Amino acid sequence: MTALYVVLGVVVLLALSVVVSYNRFVRQRNLVLESWRQVDVELTRRHDLVPNLVETVKGYAAHERTVLAGVVAARTAAVGAPSIPARAEAETQLAGSLRGLLALAEGYPDLKAAGPFQQLQVQLAETEDRIAAARRFYNGNVRALNTRVEAFPSSLVASAGHFEKADYFETDDPAVRAPVQVELT
Repeated sequence: MTALYVVLGVVVLLALSVVVSYNRFVRQRNLVLESWRQVDVELTRRHDLVPNLVETVKGYAAHERTVLAGVVAARTAAVGAPSIPARAEAETQLAGSLRGLLALAEGYPDLKAAGPFQQLQVQLAETEDRIAAARRFYNGNVRALNTRVEAFPSSLVASAGHFEKADYFETDDPAVRAPVQVELT
């Protein structure tokens, strides 16, 4: 009779550990989804700033249509990207286009000195910082979920519960990884 209680106790403990592990997967998956929504909010903020920035630059640099068209096209692609990896690639293109637009502004002293352009530039810089922070938070949550999906014995619960690894929000932009150039003149 004692052996039966021991076996029953072990079965109950195993069942309880599976339930706890399953619930932890649910919490981690929801945390990944929530952190992606935070990234998405910041990316949407960037997308909302781009048309204002383009319109501000248009008045000063009307003959720079290719740069402006490139920024608009990159924004459109980023807004319509269907998956996280596609979104990451499109956002990398948009960031590159915005760097080109801001570099273009260097050639127009009146534009650089204009209040609306300066305000948009500050807002864009703040937004880029917020995107970077949200991306780090998202990728940290993805790392935690992916580790649990791959680690034993939680991988058994993951496969039984159909929990899958999430995609990181990564950039392949070499400018992001390049060393900072400092010129003292």
